[in-house]
Formats: sequence, structure tokens, C-alpha cells
Amino acid sequence: MNPLILAEAAPGVTADFSQETIWASIVKAVLIVVFLLTSVLFAIWFERKVVARMQVRPGPNWHGPFGLLQSLADAMKLLLKEDLTVTRADRFVYLLAPMISVFCSLLVFAVIPFGPSVSFPWTDWTTPAQLTDFPVAVLYVLAAASLGVYGIVLGGWASGSTYPLLGSVRSTAQVISYELAMGLSLVSVFIMSGSMSTSQIVDSQTQIWWFIPLAPAFVIYVISMIGETNRLPFDLPEAEGELVSGYMTEYSSMKFAWFFLAEYINMLNVSAVAVTLFLGGWRAPVPDGFLGGALNEGWLPILWFLVKLWAVMFVFVWVRGTLLRLRYDQFMVFGWKVLIPVALGWVVVLAVVQWLQRVQQVSFQQFIPVIVGAAIVFIAVMWFWPEKKEAPPGAGEEKEPVDAFAGGFPVPPLPGEKLPPSKRFGKEVHGE
Repeated sequence: MNPLILAEAAPGVTADFSQETIWASIVKAVLIVVFLLTSVLFAIWFERKVVARMQVRPGPNWHGPFGLLQSLADAMKLLLKEDLTVTRADRFVYLLAPMISVFCSLLVFAVIPFGPSVSFPWTDWTTPAQLTDFPVAVLYVLAAASLGVYGIVLGGWASGSTYPLLGSVRSTAQVISYELAMGLSLVSVFIMSGSMSTSQIVDSQTQIWWFIPLAPAFVIYVISMIGETNRLPFDLPEAEGELVSGYMTEYSSMKFAWFFLAEYINMLNVSAVAVTLFLGGWRAPVPDGFLGGALNEGWLPILWFLVKLWAVMFVFVWVRGTLLRLRYDQFMVFGWKVLIPVALGWVVVLAVVQWLQRVQQVSFQQFIPVIVGAAIVFIAVMWFWPEKKEAPPGAGEEKEPVDAFAGGFPVPPLPGEKLPPSKRFGKEVHGE
């Protein structure tokens, strides 16, 4: 075998990398990095223009045609700004943190299939439109996404300031919570496709895209991916009204730009995963045999992949321009008490149905009465479920008046508490 050939075709993987040379992999890796960097510049312009249109204002329209060069001007501004380092910061970790975030965000696209095998004109070279793939590629994606949070945590801790530390702690809890729901939503795809290889999952969607039969899992994934990337309405780690700027408060110049770059690359990552696992990947939105399958051959599937990718990116922008930021306690309650139980219940139901169909040979027609009955029972239980009536704070008990100046600073009374009577201008005033 040629020593420049990386590996034989892996079992359980549709894409054939057996004839891939190390030079081809290096070229494709460079192309992916260039694609991500240019896509970030376009995504910033795209977001500002869409939000501006939703708010009835022009948006970027001065630099370049349609303002397309505005993102490049912003990048040059960050590159040339004065670079400050906080005195109390741990310098090594302070510099390392944004690099960790960017490096981990660049890893995901290594296993994303842009299209099938493509041939280059005037040559006999054919290669998959994908850097690599292996039987547990989706687990690799989840691992890379999990490691990215270390950049945020270390950046907030190493800044030596209170607000960045609070933002980084929030981000840790947020990623753990919403990655559980995201992982459970992806289990549904594994059950249906029978594989964790990204190319194999795309190949399993020739008849139907998984977002149709797995609609609950798809909705959970979309919500989780917004929480995973710290985007509105879930941008609690960098809530300006509470934490100044969150974990990025003490960063400036290119160090700040690295965090900013990692955020937008992560948006592209989760969008590409949604396209690959739920929206048919690079497959055209037509039946597989339409026009003899010409729409799913050659270089054209890469165009379908990009169209779907930016359709999901539009959802990010649409949600940002529409919804308000949640309170942190509401956000965590929603993740742990709604998303995770629903995702877990859906996985159990889907696994039982698949077992009955494949092992017990139960037909779909036999499932219909059970599905209808379960739906009726669920609606009835939810309709007649008694509402929990909470007693108002302080009801049924008489509390002693609180001293607002007990700790040396005036503290307003909590609900149900009352202040002692005070004399003001010769009158008795009872504060509530």
C-alpha cells in the first residue's frame, strides 16, 4: 500500500476513504478552515441585515456592496485595537482560554459530509466531500462541543474579576444541562439509522428525512442547540444587563475576537449537525429518483447542503430578533424539568416501538389504536390535572418586623416582610 494512504475503508461508514492520501486530507482541512472563517464574516453581516429588516432599519449598507465588507472592517478594527491584559489575571490561562474555544470549534466540521464523492475535471481523482468519518463520528462531535466550554470557564476564572467568573459558572451549568437534552435527541437518530457515522446517517435518509418521523427530537435539538451556543434568548453567560459582558468582560482586541469567532463557528457547527442528522444532509429536497438522481450527484449536493445550513442559521437570527432573554432560574428549570424528561420519554417510546416492529413483527396498523389511546389519555390527564395553588408569602403567619439596617446597609423587605413603624414629619408610617 502507498504509505501516503491514510486508512482502509472503515466498517459502518458509507464514505470511502481507502484511497485518500495525506495531501488530500491536508488540502481539505485547509479548505474547511477557510470556509468557516469566511462563513463567520458572512454570518455577522447576515445576522445584522436580517435583524435590521425585522426592526425596519437599513443595517450595514456603507462598506462594500450591500454592506458586505462591514464584517471585514470590524475584524480589522479588532485586530488593530490596543491589546490590554488585566493586572490580576493569570496570564497563561488568560491567553490560553480563547484559543481552546476556537480550536474546539474548528474540530466539528471534520466529520460533516458536504456531499458525496466528487471528481475533479481533467483528472482521475475522486474523493469524498468530507474530511473524515468513523463509526462513532457523532460522539466525536459531542466531545468536541463539550471541550469548548473549558475555554469559557477558564477565561472567566483567569480574568480575576467577579462578573466574568459568574458568567463562566453560568456557562458550565448551561452547557451540561442542555447537552444532556441534545444528546438524548440525537439518540433517536441513532435508533432509526442504526449508525453513529455521519455519512451513514445521511445515506439512511434516502426515503425520508428524519425530522419528519422524529419531530419531537428535532424540536428538542433546535432548542438545545440555541442554549448550547449561548444565543438569545439563552445568552445568560454574557447577559449585559446582569454581568456587564459575562466571561468576555476583561478581554479586548483579538482575544475578544477569538471568543466571538468561536461563538459563530459553534453556530455553524450545530446547524451543520442539524442538517446532517435531521434534514437529509446534502440530499436534494426531492424524491431520490427524481431526474435519475442527477440532483444528488457531483458538486450540486454541496449547494443543497449550504442552502439548508443557512436556513438553520436564519432560525438563530429569527429567534434572536423575536424573543426576550429568560431569567436564569427559568432557563435551568426549562432544561431540567421539561427538555430532559421529554427527550428521555421520547427515546423510551421510540425504542419500544422499534423493538416491537423489528423483533416482534408488529405492523404499523396495529399501533394506531395504541397511539390514539395514549394521546387521548395524555390530553385528558393534562386537561384535568389540578392546578397547584401556592399560598402568598407570609400567609397564615405573623412575622416580626425586620430591621432593614441590621447588616449596615439598607435592605428592602422581602415579600411578606414588613418594616417597623418609623416617624417621618411627625407621623407614624408603616412600611410594607
